[in-house]
Amino acid sequence: MKYMGGFLIAKIHQTSNRIFSRMLKQHNIHLNSSQGRIMFTLWKKGPMSISELGHSTSLGKSTLTSMLDILERDGYIKRMPSKLDRRVIKIVASELDEKTRESCVSASEQMTSIFYKDFSREQIKIFEKNLFRILENVEKYGKDMT
Repeated sequence: MKYMGGFLIAKIHQTSNRIFSRMLKQHNIHLNSSQGRIMFTLWKKGPMSISELGHSTSLGKSTLTSMLDILERDGYIKRMPSKLDRRVIKIVASELDEKTRESCVSASEQMTSIFYKDFSREQIKIFEKNLFRILENVEKYGKDMT
Protein backbone atom coordinates (compact mmCIF):
# COMPACT_ATOMS: atom_id res chain seq x y z
CA MET A 1 0.00 0.00 0.00
CA LYS A 2 1.29 3.43 -0.91
CA TYR A 3 0.83 6.09 1.77
CA MET A 4 0.17 9.66 0.63
CA GLY A 5 0.18 11.62 3.93
CA GLY A 6 3.38 13.53 3.24
CA PHE A 7 2.29 14.45 -0.27
CA LEU A 8 -1.15 15.55 0.95
CA ILE A 9 0.31 17.65 3.78
CA ALA A 10 2.67 19.40 1.33
CA LYS A 11 -0.16 20.02 -1.15
CA ILE A 12 -2.45 21.39 1.60
CA HIS A 13 0.37 23.62 2.83
CA GLN A 14 1.05 25.00 -0.64
CA THR A 15 -2.61 25.58 -1.54
CA SER A 16 -3.60 27.07 1.81
CA ASN A 17 -0.60 29.46 1.74
CA ARG A 18 -1.75 30.73 -1.64
CA ILE A 19 -5.33 31.24 -0.40
CA PHE A 20 -4.17 32.90 2.83
CA SER A 21 -1.87 35.28 0.93
CA ARG A 22 -4.79 36.32 -1.30
CA MET A 23 -6.97 36.93 1.77
CA LEU A 24 -4.32 39.19 3.28
CA LYS A 25 -3.83 41.09 0.01
CA GLN A 26 -7.57 41.80 -0.05
CA HIS A 27 -6.92 43.73 3.19
CA ASN A 28 -3.84 45.39 1.66
CA ILE A 29 -1.51 43.32 3.87
CA HIS A 30 1.50 41.94 2.02
CA LEU A 31 2.94 39.20 4.21
CA ASN A 32 4.04 35.77 3.02
CA SER A 33 3.39 32.70 5.14
CA SER A 34 6.78 32.84 6.93
CA GLN A 35 6.32 36.52 7.74
CA GLY A 36 2.79 35.84 8.95
CA ARG A 37 4.06 33.08 11.23
CA ILE A 38 6.58 35.49 12.72
CA MET A 39 3.98 38.21 13.29
CA PHE A 40 1.41 35.83 14.82
CA THR A 41 4.07 34.52 17.19
CA LEU A 42 5.09 38.04 18.26
CA TRP A 43 1.45 39.10 18.72
CA LYS A 44 0.76 36.02 20.81
CA LYS A 45 3.96 35.80 22.89
CA GLY A 46 5.40 39.31 22.80
CA PRO A 47 9.05 40.34 22.31
CA MET A 48 11.54 37.51 21.97
CA SER A 49 15.11 36.85 20.93
CA ILE A 50 15.89 35.74 17.40
CA SER A 51 16.72 32.21 18.59
CA GLU A 52 13.43 31.98 20.57
CA LEU A 53 11.54 33.22 17.51
CA GLY A 54 13.27 30.66 15.30
CA HIS A 55 12.32 27.88 17.69
CA SER A 56 8.71 29.08 18.01
CA THR A 57 8.19 29.43 14.26
CA SER A 58 10.30 26.45 13.14
CA LEU A 59 12.01 28.70 10.59
CA GLY A 60 15.65 28.14 9.67
CA LYS A 61 18.21 30.79 10.53
CA SER A 62 18.69 32.09 6.97
CA THR A 63 14.93 32.22 6.25
CA LEU A 64 14.26 33.90 9.58
CA THR A 65 17.01 36.48 9.06
CA SER A 66 15.79 37.46 5.60
CA MET A 67 12.15 37.59 6.76
CA LEU A 68 13.10 39.79 9.73
CA ASP A 69 15.00 42.16 7.42
CA ILE A 70 11.92 42.54 5.22
CA LEU A 71 9.54 42.91 8.17
CA GLU A 72 11.78 45.57 9.68
CA ARG A 73 12.08 47.42 6.36
CA ASP A 74 8.27 47.38 5.97
CA GLY A 75 7.71 48.64 9.52
CA TYR A 76 6.20 45.48 11.04
CA ILE A 77 8.95 44.83 13.59
CA LYS A 78 11.79 46.52 15.45
CA ARG A 79 15.05 45.08 16.72
CA MET A 80 15.74 46.18 20.29
CA PRO A 81 18.74 45.36 22.47
CA SER A 82 17.80 43.34 25.57
CA LYS A 83 17.89 45.32 28.80
CA LEU A 84 19.26 42.27 30.61
CA ASP A 85 21.94 41.21 28.13
CA ARG A 86 23.30 43.63 25.51
CA ARG A 87 24.43 40.69 23.36
CA VAL A 88 20.80 39.64 22.84
CA ILE A 89 18.56 41.36 20.32
CA LYS A 90 14.82 41.22 20.99
CA ILE A 91 12.35 41.27 18.12
CA VAL A 92 9.32 43.43 18.88
CA ALA A 93 6.15 43.92 16.86
CA SER A 94 5.88 47.60 15.93
CA GLU A 95 2.90 49.75 16.73
CA LEU A 96 0.92 48.58 13.70
CA ASP A 97 -2.65 49.70 13.75
CA GLU A 98 -5.09 47.26 15.33
CA LYS A 99 -6.84 46.86 11.96
CA THR A 100 -3.78 45.08 10.49
CA ARG A 101 -3.70 42.60 13.34
CA GLU A 102 -7.48 42.13 13.22
CA SER A 103 -7.35 41.47 9.47
CA CYS A 104 -4.65 38.82 9.95
CA VAL A 105 -6.59 37.13 12.75
CA SER A 106 -9.79 37.27 10.68
CA ALA A 107 -8.05 35.65 7.68
CA SER A 108 -6.61 32.98 9.97
CA GLU A 109 -10.04 32.21 11.41
CA GLN A 110 -11.46 32.03 7.89
CA MET A 111 -8.74 29.54 6.90
CA THR A 112 -9.58 27.42 9.95
CA SER A 113 -13.24 27.30 8.93
CA ILE A 114 -12.18 26.24 5.42
CA PHE A 115 -9.93 23.50 6.83
CA TYR A 116 -12.61 22.03 9.06
CA LYS A 117 -15.70 22.44 6.89
CA ASP A 118 -18.05 19.49 7.52
CA PHE A 119 -15.81 18.01 10.26
CA SER A 120 -17.34 17.10 13.61
CA ARG A 121 -15.59 18.21 16.81
CA GLU A 122 -14.55 14.61 17.42
CA GLN A 123 -13.06 14.30 13.92
CA ILE A 124 -11.11 17.53 14.45
CA LYS A 125 -9.83 16.29 17.81
CA ILE A 126 -8.64 12.97 16.33
CA PHE A 127 -7.16 14.65 13.25
CA GLU A 128 -5.17 17.18 15.30
CA LYS A 129 -3.99 14.47 17.69
CA ASN A 130 -2.60 12.55 14.70
CA LEU A 131 -0.99 15.69 13.25
CA PHE A 132 0.76 16.31 16.59
CA ARG A 133 2.07 12.73 16.50
CA ILE A 134 3.42 13.28 12.98
CA LEU A 135 5.01 16.57 14.06
CA GLU A 136 6.65 14.90 17.04
CA ASN A 137 7.97 12.13 14.76
CA VAL A 138 9.55 14.49 12.25
CA GLU A 139 10.94 16.82 14.94
CA LYS A 140 12.51 13.86 16.76
CA TYR A 141 13.96 12.57 13.51
CA GLY A 142 15.34 16.04 12.74
CA LYS A 143 17.02 16.24 16.16
CA ASP A 144 18.50 12.77 15.74
CA MET A 145 20.12 13.88 12.46
CA THR A 146 22.18 16.62 14.14
